[in-house]
Order: sequence, then structure tokens, then C-alpha cells
Amino acid sequence: MKTILITGCSSGYGLETARHFHDAGWTVMATMRTPRPDVLPRSDRMRVIALDVTDASSIASALDEAGPIDVLVNNAGVGLIGTLEGASLLKAREVFETNTFGVMATVQAILPQFRARRSGAIVNITSTVAMAPFPMASIYTASKTAVVGFSESLAHELAAFDIAIKLVEPGYGPTTRFAANSDLSLEDAIHPAYAAFAEPIIAGFSAPGLTTAPSDVAEAVWEAVHDTTGRFRFPAGPDAVALSHAR
Repeated sequence: MKTILITGCSSGYGLETARHFHDAGWTVMATMRTPRPDVLPRSDRMRVIALDVTDASSIASALDEAGPIDVLVNNAGVGLIGTLEGASLLKAREVFETNTFGVMATVQAILPQFRARRSGAIVNITSTVAMAPFPMASIYTASKTAVVGFSESLAHELAAFDIAIKLVEPGYGPTTRFAANSDLSLEDAIHPAYAAFAEPIIAGFSAPGLTTAPSDVAEAVWEAVHDTTGRFRFPAGPDAVALSHAR
């Protein structure tokens, strides 16, 4: 029986991935900043653990509580849409604390046990914004692109200890709490001078073409965890797959 620890399981991709692995017989450590045990099945193979990826002591406590882990999935993240000129750098730092430094800190904390066993897998959830430019998402894109570069470089270090690292790249997920994870309203995030530029982009959010569902991400994480070919990138969702083929 394998054990997986997933960050950001209160909703969206993390919640569905926790359910997916549990249904497949895995033991799941579903972590959340504010634990909500009611959203997941009651089972001796499902544990809900408090974890704030921006807090080193919280990370250490969660790993102690979880015990030995076979797979780490870094899913916790916050969204930020808006123009750069309308953004505060304080908010940008908050996005990086969760989306980028939170990933680095959680990986760093789990590596000693993976290295000692010479086994383990890490799956970092990024985004298709790191594949192709997307308007009004410069700060969010920067935070996710940094994780891509971090993971690509780290893969060389981890290979020396038989530890795998993979990227899962979701597309646009309108059913997730992406926008709700930010405490900044869209109106406040757009500089008035960019109103005409932003209007058609915002309208497009409500009428997307291909999109990504949480189940697409759960399946991509499953595929990444079980891959034995050395593949590094796993697009999740029909829009992400189409974009990856177009690159």
C-alpha cells in the first residue's frame, strides 16, 4: 500500500486528487490550511492534516504527523488576475510565498526521508500559463514559471538518489476556487488605464472554449506518479493537451 501527501485539498484539484488516489486503494494524507474533514470520505486510509505551506513549522508538523510518504503532490496555490500596474508588490510576494516558496519549502522538508530510502516521487502542479503567454496574469505566471525552472534543475539532483520529479500542467479550470483564493477583487486588480484592454479578456473568462476539470488533473497526477518512462511533463485537461501539442 502506497501513501501520498497532497497539499491544498480543501477544494478543486487537490480535493479530487485525494479522492482519486483513495478510491484506488492508496493511503492519502490530505492537507489543508484549515482542515475540513467533511469534504472527504471517512476512512482509515484518509487523514486530513493541517498544513500552511508558507509556514516552516507547519510543514514540519504535518510531515511528522503523516509519517513515511511515498509521493508528495504540491498542489496548494493562490490565483491572481490583473494588470501589473494595478498590482501591489506585497500581493505579488504573497503569491510567490504560496505558489513558489511553498513548493520549495515542502520539497526541501520531505527530501531527507526520500533520499534515505532512495525512492519517492514529487509532483508539482504548475499551469499552462507557463507554456504560453496569458494576458493579465503576469505575477501568477511568474510564480508558476519559477516552479517549472526549479523542478527542471532539481530533477538532476534527485536522479542521483532515484527520486522522481514531475510536472502536471492544468489548463483553465473555471470550476475551481482559483479566483476565490485571492482576497483581491478583479476590479481592484485592474489599473483604470487598462479598462478597455481588460474588458474583452474578462468577458472571455465567462465563455471559455476547452477547459480543465478537477478529474483531468487527478488523472494526470495518477499518470505522472506511475510513469516509468522518464517523462517530465503531463498536461491536464483538453485545453492543456491541445496547447502542449501546439508548442
